[in-house]
Amino acid sequence: MNKDAKLWIGIVAGLVFVLVLTIGYMVYQHSKMQNLVEEFDIQKEELEDEYAQLAIQYEGFKLDINNDSIQMQYENERMKVQRLQEELKTVKSTNAKRIRELQKELNTLRAVMRGLVATVDSLNQLNQKLEQENKVVTQKYQEATRTVSKIKKDNEALSAQVTLAAQLSAVGITAEALNKRGKETDKISKATQLKFSFTISRNVTAEIGEKYVYLRIMKPDDDVLVKDRANVFVYEDQEIAYSTRKLIEYGGEDLAVVMYWPITEYLTPGSYRVDIFVDGNLIGKKSFTLEK
Repeated sequence: MNKDAKLWIGIVAGLVFVLVLTIGYMVYQHSKMQNLVEEFDIQKEELEDEYAQLAIQYEGFKLDINNDSIQMQYENERMKVQRLQEELKTVKSTNAKRIRELQKELNTLRAVMRGLVATVDSLNQLNQKLEQENKVVTQKYQEATRTVSKIKKDNEALSAQVTLAAQLSAVGITAEALNKRGKETDKISKATQLKFSFTISRNVTAEIGEKYVYLRIMKPDDDVLVKDRANVFVYEDQEIAYSTRKLIEYGGEDLAVVMYWPITEYLTPGSYRVDIFVDGNLIGKKSFTLEK
């Protein structure tokens, strides 16, 4: 073999070697690139899963928000998660720069989520504390109201007892028909006046001083004997007619009282009744009969 042939063989062998190396490198690079693409796909899928989980967390967190400002912040962050989630679906897995940016956005959104959760938990705890304090205050108020109501009722009962204790009482009531000589008579035809005698009992709790004693003389038909229909006094918040009245000076001790009714009208035989009033209270009554 001559020298030129050997040279060409050497050149061809060198070229083949270089070609083999080049092909090997290209195969290696392709394999490496394929591995990177697969790795990028996996990273993108994992990031999509993480965004999906975060979106679910935001949706669930919505149920616990009762604050308007936090609700607005939550809505903004939730919409941002949805927007980035949609963008991630369109980003190519080989766009490493945008994938990294979306990963950073995810970390930021998680931090915001944790902050919202902490804030809402704090507000819920505060609300629970305030509700408990309000419950205690309400209970104390109700207890105070019941106490005041009981005291008021007790005072009203005590006042009623004092009022009742201070009420005067007429005892030993007698009713007589007198003739023109001032003698007692059973005959109505001979009677010229009616005499009523009674004693106002001792009562140290009653108010002393001048008082009017009112008599209401009821005829058999329950009509009141009156000289003037304008003669009225107040009893149980109503004005009622009286037959006669007398001013007395009550000093807290037994006081004998005598009152008269001059007969100037026709009286029918039958059962009569006299009611005695002082200080707007009925203090005694007496039934009597006048015969023909």
